Amino acid sequence: MKLWSQTYIPTLKESPAEAEIASHRLLLRAGLVRKLAGGIYTYLPLGLRVLEKIKQICREEMEAAGAIELLMPHIHPAETWQKGPRWAAVREVMFSAGNASAQAEPAKEPQYVLGPTHEEVITPLVAAEITSYRDLPKNFFQIQTKFRNEIRPRYGLMRAREFVMKDGYSFDTTDEAATESYHRMEAAYRRFFARCGLRFIAVEADTGVMGGSFSHEFMVPAEIGDDDVVYCEESGYAANREKATSGLVPPDLQDAEPVGAVEEFATPGVTTIAQLEGDPWNVPAEAQFKTLLYVGDGKLFAVVLRGNDELEEAKLGSLGFQLYRPATPEEIEPVMGARPGSLGVVKGTIKAPEKLAGIFADHAIRLIGNGVTGANRDGFHLRNVNVARDLQITRFGDFRRVQAGEPCPKSGKPLKIERGIEVGHVFKLGTKYSECFGAVYMDDNKQKHPMIMGCYGIGISRTLQAIIEQSHDEDGIIWPWTVAPWQILVCMLDPELPEAVAVRDRIVAVAEAAGVDVLVDDRAERPGVKFKDADLIGIPLRITVGNRGLKEGVVELKWRSEKEFTKVPLAEVEEAVRAAIARGASSVQA
Repeated sequence: MKLWSQTYIPTLKESPAEAEIASHRLLLRAGLVRKLAGGIYTYLPLGLRVLEKIKQICREEMEAAGAIELLMPHIHPAETWQKGPRWAAVREVMFSAGNASAQAEPAKEPQYVLGPTHEEVITPLVAAEITSYRDLPKNFFQIQTKFRNEIRPRYGLMRAREFVMKDGYSFDTTDEAATESYHRMEAAYRRFFARCGLRFIAVEADTGVMGGSFSHEFMVPAEIGDDDVVYCEESGYAANREKATSGLVPPDLQDAEPVGAVEEFATPGVTTIAQLEGDPWNVPAEAQFKTLLYVGDGKLFAVVLRGNDELEEAKLGSLGFQLYRPATPEEIEPVMGARPGSLGVVKGTIKAPEKLAGIFADHAIRLIGNGVTGANRDGFHLRNVNVARDLQITRFGDFRRVQAGEPCPKSGKPLKIERGIEVGHVFKLGTKYSECFGAVYMDDNKQKHPMIMGCYGIGISRTLQAIIEQSHDEDGIIWPWTVAPWQILVCMLDPELPEAVAVRDRIVAVAEAAGVDVLVDDRAERPGVKFKDADLIGIPLRITVGNRGLKEGVVELKWRSEKEFTKVPLAEVEEAVRAAIARGASSVQA
């Protein structure tokens, strides 16, 4: 039992101006956190209790799945990261940790960095400790504070510079065993998020700078989500926007025959798809070829889409470039012969094709068959351009952004798109890091092989806020039973009344015997203030004990998720509390 007067729950009547979304407002109003600086927060007692409960559920599921807990440093030598495979890509979002002395000379390169994740730490550790197949498989995890130099931190804990994360790493001897480890963690994640009371979708995801052969994100549907979830209810297909594909292009599609010779025509001042759609040209966007130029690892390359499609930039990762960015007009013109707006990849029109690292086309351009594209002369375009005959394509791939209503790749039914908050991510890494850091094992024939790795992350602090974003109303938070800071709130309207204290003690005894946490509001406040605070902080079950009710021989029992309350006779208090606890425990199950 915890008395409200003996803890610290600084609720706010008004929403702070800095809070942009409901969950951020409630984090502050309910007294869970306070801001120190942009993206950096102090967890107050209420928030810390929820955070610790989420951690404990995570710990239980990880250990049940065979993972072993350890704790690695926050501060990493930069040279360790420089030996790894992604220093150039990741350093832009890392904090350095140098000497703060006024006499210290600033280093040209950081000596130490704050860890955003720990592949570069766990892999050399395992390489030094484990050398035999007999000691594998192993799966290590930690729950720890991480750091990311967010340029624009926002939404409270959703996009923070300092955050709490569970990260885990598996090491196996075979690809089959690594896949088993991956699916074991994926199943553990499903149980974890279910126990936290979240509605979630596990989606196929892009591996990004982490690398690896495949991955899944765990997304919580929410309007303010940071990514789109593309899914089909009929087939169960689900992927994030960066990975999603569709059945738009039939697998048996035949290439269109040419309709005539390529013709050049003048398009003065036309530099956009929309302008070419207008008079006097009237070329629909879906009949235009869009040519985009990028720089990958210092080399120019082209991507060709339909005019009505958008590039999903993350899909360019499949081309093998470590770093890529849009090319500038100054980089484009010497190679293509024109500036953006008149670009194309028709054979023989590119000024210096040998300087291109490749021309990559989305499969969907085959739906055009014959269309219009830039002539690589400013102010000119070409018509009757046939995909198979005229375009200089290195290879086809999936580079476009999927749109709602397109056919599901599995069922053919219309795809739906919903915003979601990413709260977890699992990767099958393969040997990218083990080869880099020499994490090898010796088999029974004395042959050495790189360990096959997986990595698994859960945003613990982000999960806390995602729960609030998904479970609240106009009055405040509605905590699921398992993660609530306390499951039962005993609201004492007359806290000094001996009869009220006696009933309180009966309620607390039953609850604590069942392992349930109880908060007692013993403040000398008006009932209206107590009820508003109770709704705001969101304890699942409120039991009100007051002089008026005691004279009537009842206490009032109210679930936070419901509008009405129930009067319980004093003689039935213990039985009612036990029944309520059973209901609460059954409301959230993995």
